[in-house]
Amino acid sequence: MSTPYPVQLAGEELWLLPEKAIYWPAQQALLIADVHFGKAAAYRSLGQPVPQGTTHRNIAVLDGLLATLPCRQLIFLGDFLHGPGSHASATLKALADWRARNAELAMTLIRGNHDKRAGDPPASLNIRVVPEPLLLGPFALQHEPEPHPYRHVLAGHVHPVYRLHGRGRQTLRLACFRLGEKISLLPAFGAFTGGYQVERGDDCRIFVIGDNEVWPVSLPL
Repeated sequence: MSTPYPVQLAGEELWLLPEKAIYWPAQQALLIADVHFGKAAAYRSLGQPVPQGTTHRNIAVLDGLLATLPCRQLIFLGDFLHGPGSHASATLKALADWRARNAELAMTLIRGNHDKRAGDPPASLNIRVVPEPLLLGPFALQHEPEPHPYRHVLAGHVHPVYRLHGRGRQTLRLACFRLGEKISLLPAFGAFTGGYQVERGDDCRIFVIGDNEVWPVSLPL
């Protein structure tokens, strides 16, 4: 695991991880958004020439985090599986093997839009599946970044990225965390996902991920 970046949000300490996840020490919880397991398999089932091995890469990163962080629970903020084509036998076998290595860990999936299309994970994976929001401490854990009347929202869905401008026309488009006053966004965890560009503003903090580190690009609120 790379070096985490601690932040304060809604009165809680959270660690922003270069692996594109959040660790919540007080709850010993690892928060992951938008894994999209089986996305490459789903594309290949449609005849698209896309890279193989993304499921194993995602699992390897997860294994690294679980090996180094004291986790009691793993919470997926939506889009665990990408679509109906994600139920390929190789994808499900890799997930079953991974779950067997982490059989004692409580896992929860908050249904996202892709989960509704793909269907819930197989019951054999023993992942509790719930609708949004999941209320935990001061947070409403969701997939969609919709406001909650009483809680700070931690959400996925958007796949936020931020464009850094260098000299001349040089730019870098990097996955980022966007922490707002009422809604905060996690980057997409999956290795085969796109991104939506977000901008700096007075109402948010942005932290980009690069060189296996998390970097602030705007002043704290």
